Amino acid sequence: MDKYITTQGDMWDAIAYRLYGDETKMTTLLEHNQGWRHFVVLPANVELVVPKLTVTKKIQRPPWLEE
Repeated sequence: MDKYITTQGDMWDAIAYRLYGDETKMTTLLEHNQGWRHFVVLPANVELVVPKLTVTKKIQRPPWLEE
């Protein structure tokens, strides 16, 4: 897992977008940083845990192609 040091005014969605390219991944950050979950705007110099994301790709085939 990586670490991220906040700057004054950082918000969860902006951090997620900066690190993962997707603001909806803020829930992952919140799950791994429970002590800071009540903060909408984070103070400076907070060390956050940044987990690596696992990518799973599910391919759905039409029923007539299923074996």
